[in-house]
Amino acid sequence: MISRIVLYGESEKGKFNYPYLCKSLDDLCLTFGNPPENSEGLNFAIQSLMYGNEVIFFRVKEEGFSFEDYFVSINFLMQKNKAFKNLTAIGLPKVGSPEVINAFLDVSKILNSILIISEKDLFDYLIAS
Repeated sequence: MISRIVLYGESEKGKFNYPYLCKSLDDLCLTFGNPPENSEGLNFAIQSLMYGNEVIFFRVKEEGFSFEDYFVSINFLMQKNKAFKNLTAIGLPKVGSPEVINAFLDVSKILNSILIISEKDLFDYLIAS
């Protein structure tokens, strides 16, 4: 079974709030182009693909701050769609907001997947909670 990881990030191309299924580095590069400076989402997507995972990538306006982008994507994740079945993980680079993380904790429980956040983002989350 192929593992799928949902990731969020900034990019120079692609529609906002739309789930793109990427199965290769070519898919990722052609769809999103280069990552902006200080962006982490596309870098995590590259690593995930290199480890043999498929990536469902959502382009957001600003990593960690475009709350509306994150919340809109929850509706996609909760749909009865084959693409969102068998999700191994949901990655939220640069997100430390308790509101966003708590919402995705609920989603990850429903979808039986893990939530990936960085140590810095966990610290921000715990301080703000």
